[in-house]
Amino acid sequence: MTAVASSPLAQRIQAGFVVESLADTDEPYRRALRETLIVSGDTEFVSAAVLWTALDRAPSLNSQMALLAVIQDELGHAHIAYRLLADLGEDVEALVYGRSARQFKNPYAFDFALRSWAELAAVNGLFDRAGYTLLGDIHRHTSFGPWKRALAKVAKEENFHIRHGETWIARLAADPATRAEMQATVDWMFPAALEFFGLPDGLKHRQLQLEYRIKGSGNDALRQQWLAAAVPFLTSCGLRVPAHHDAGRGEWVLDFPFPCAFDVDARRYDFTQPVEWTAVLERWKARGPDCGWFVDVLTRGRGLFGVTRG
Repeated sequence: MTAVASSPLAQRIQAGFVVESLADTDEPYRRALRETLIVSGDTEFVSAAVLWTALDRAPSLNSQMALLAVIQDELGHAHIAYRLLADLGEDVEALVYGRSARQFKNPYAFDFALRSWAELAAVNGLFDRAGYTLLGDIHRHTSFGPWKRALAKVAKEENFHIRHGETWIARLAADPATRAEMQATVDWMFPAALEFFGLPDGLKHRQLQLEYRIKGSGNDALRQQWLAAAVPFLTSCGLRVPAHHDAGRGEWVLDFPFPCAFDVDARRYDFTQPVEWTAVLERWKARGPDCGWFVDVLTRGRGLFGVTRG
């Protein structure tokens, strides 16, 4: 048993204790909670700017209104995470306005402006599905009571986002005029969604998060949960997906090397060129092409109206 697992707080949590007061925590617990909340808050915050880039591509006024509702939800979800960070003693103003774009902890896939309504559909249908998988695991298993209660609201709204995205994916895939565009979108955004779950457990196991039950499952298990929902849906729409279920192994298997090389300019994963995770980490740290612009929009308000990216 590790030193963390033998700590009194870890033992109480493993026995079912739910933390309600920070007075009941220790420093490692607060550190693990802080790291998880920053990733959650940053992801929700930056996603609002990403979604905004598709607003003028909406096919109808009703579609614009639905997207605006999603954007409002995402900002509300960010507020929840940042408010809990304030309870942990974080200077939220410095966190939001004092960091450079590269210091934000959002997934790499949210460093790209959206170029089409098909990409917006995939963000809601695939990326929000990834977020729902991650936060749903926290909602079910977290030992931090205040976050558990707040996530009940978040889960309902994320379900709306997923339904919105899946409705449009199915519609665009069914229309011969837009089927190829939807397929091309899935070709690059499906692997990007897999990266939401981070490194394989064997390479980076967040022991504190699991020992203190900040979350309940490792990255690999969460990726499997996402595949179990995403692959059947996409194939039901007649879209090609590079993954299948292996009944003998009892798990979902990718039909391409993961990770593999990514062409940033073309937004294309090269399934013929496997790479090491060190190369992926370098790409993540370098950030995508619109990372700086998104953070500038959100923190300075510059370039928000009348500007199309992508």
